[in-house]
Amino acid sequence: MRITVWNENEHESRGDQVVLGHYPDGIHSAIADGLRASFSAEGDVVRTATLQEPEHGLTEAVLEGTDVLLWWGHIAHPEVSDEVVERVHRHVLAGMGLLVLHSGHYSKIFQRLLGSTASLLWRNAAERELVWTIDHTHPITQGVPDPIVIPEQEMYGEPFDIPVPDELLFVSSFAGGEVFRSGVTYTRGLGRIFYFSPGDQEYPVYHRPDIQRVLANGVRWAAPTQPRRDQEAIHKPDAGWFGA
Repeated sequence: MRITVWNENEHESRGDQVVLGHYPDGIHSAIADGLRASFSAEGDVVRTATLQEPEHGLTEAVLEGTDVLLWWGHIAHPEVSDEVVERVHRHVLAGMGLLVLHSGHYSKIFQRLLGSTASLLWRNAAERELVWTIDHTHPITQGVPDPIVIPEQEMYGEPFDIPVPDELLFVSSFAGGEVFRSGVTYTRGLGRIFYFSPGDQEYPVYHRPDIQRVLANGVRWAAPTQPRRDQEAIHKPDAGWFGA
């Protein structure tokens, strides 16, 4: 398995002490460390990339060598290069898996793949979140507590402007009474996409074993099952078709 964890890394690079208190080496490092515990066989590679790197760390070579890409973003979505978004989009359609995390719902790549704004309701008041499993038969939900109890988390609520999901795996409820489709899947081209909402930067969510289990399951599910195939072939009809 070849996994790349992408993080905009803006809160950390700006010296946000709350975020650095939970993630001194960055959110990407915490997510990657959790995945390494599950993907430690010979040949498994878990790498990280950030917005600040040349080409945001997502060069053609990196994406060609990535089976599943995880994407965490929050305040720097407009700063992501359209060229890089186009590159990631092409690789997802060709079969690369994609996990979109928390505020990554507003990322350019998620909006483009879904064709919607992915807007939602939110309130950051350190409320309890219960993540309820909807489909106990799905590979992503295996071994996951039901519910996952997160003592403090940002509230995300409906309406969530996304197309009807291929699969609804998790629904969250919050102390304020709101509910939210917190775990959904899509297929675009040959690529599998899993969106999972828990993971606000102000709370140590990605250090939790139950959340790490969801992400590891998501990576396994999203990994390509066939050779990658470019879906943007150019059709060049023979002149004879037109009687020339």
